[in-house]
Amino acid sequence: MKKNFKEQKAPRDENASPLILLGRNAVMEAIDADRDIHRLFVKKGEIEGSLKVIVAKAKEKGIVTSFVPKEKLDELSENGKHQGVIATCPAFDYANLNDILLSLAKSGRQPFLVILDKIYDPHNFGAIIRTALACGVSAVIIPKRRSVGITAAVVTASAGAIEHMPVCRVSNISQVVDNLKKMGIWVAGADVSGQSLYTAPLTGPIALVIGSEGEGISRLVKEKCDFLVSIPMADAMSSLNASVAAAVCMYEIVRRKH
Repeated sequence: MKKNFKEQKAPRDENASPLILLGRNAVMEAIDADRDIHRLFVKKGEIEGSLKVIVAKAKEKGIVTSFVPKEKLDELSENGKHQGVIATCPAFDYANLNDILLSLAKSGRQPFLVILDKIYDPHNFGAIIRTALACGVSAVIIPKRRSVGITAAVVTASAGAIEHMPVCRVSNISQVVDNLKKMGIWVAGADVSGQSLYTAPLTGPIALVIGSEGEGISRLVKEKCDFLVSIPMADAMSSLNASVAAAVCMYEIVRRKH
């Protein structure tokens, strides 16, 4: 893999809101990953099961814990789906793509990247992150604009995977595609007009571009892809949402690797 990637740092949002983690799994993963946690809010009353473990780990790591009425948790979560625990954290710290690529080059590992273009739904985004972790993806790349960022809903949908999967946010996806190609990384875009996923050359260093279900990949990014791939459908009227399509494509790449 060539090492001529032009650095593109993750844009910093000085006004980014704190990240609110909802639910036992998301909070447990954050504690285990040593994420900086401002404060832990736990429902007053009997502490049992995994909640007891969370409180014990928080105490061990010196995390300030407040025991509050359920109504307070409902207010903080807005949707009431908190399972008796909420953690407030600093805004998500995005990874640096240049650092990821340099680390891969030094280790001799082939890059396996997922680029998301115009993914607005946090549940799709979180599900993609979860599958990406399972598939051994090196990093997920999103644009600063035309994409949902890391929110509480994304963290919850990822089922804790966000704590272990680098997410890079860049200013210009098409520029990143150009730079990846210069490094010898093949860029495949998922699009209905592409060749069959099962006959496409999905081996070696690769970046997979996924667009939204409705809009797909933006025209400029699509034109810059080395090739396009499509998922064969039994019914021409059928379509898959972004997270399902991404999972099918990622696992086909994994199958080729093995």
